[in-house]
Amino acid sequence: MKEANVILINATGLHARPASMFVKEASSYACDVTVEKDGTEYNAKSIMGILSMGAMKGDEIIVRANGEGEEAAVKALAALIETGFGE
Repeated sequence: MKEANVILINATGLHARPASMFVKEASSYACDVTVEKDGTEYNAKSIMGILSMGAMKGDEIIVRANGEGEEAAVKALAALIETGFGE
């Protein structure tokens, strides 16, 4: 299992367009991908799961992946967050 702690820097956090981008990227990997915020884990491949997280700018989340391609998945998702989803 691989994981990365990241802080949301974009203005809207993980809502609407950024959430959609995040789920699309997570879904492109065969491994299981989850996101943890405040001790609760969410399915990173579920738009409803990501939106229900209520992650805002400045929140710290943990991106975890387990299985084939886990390292690449965590790197790509962390990079997406760290670059502010291109905002």
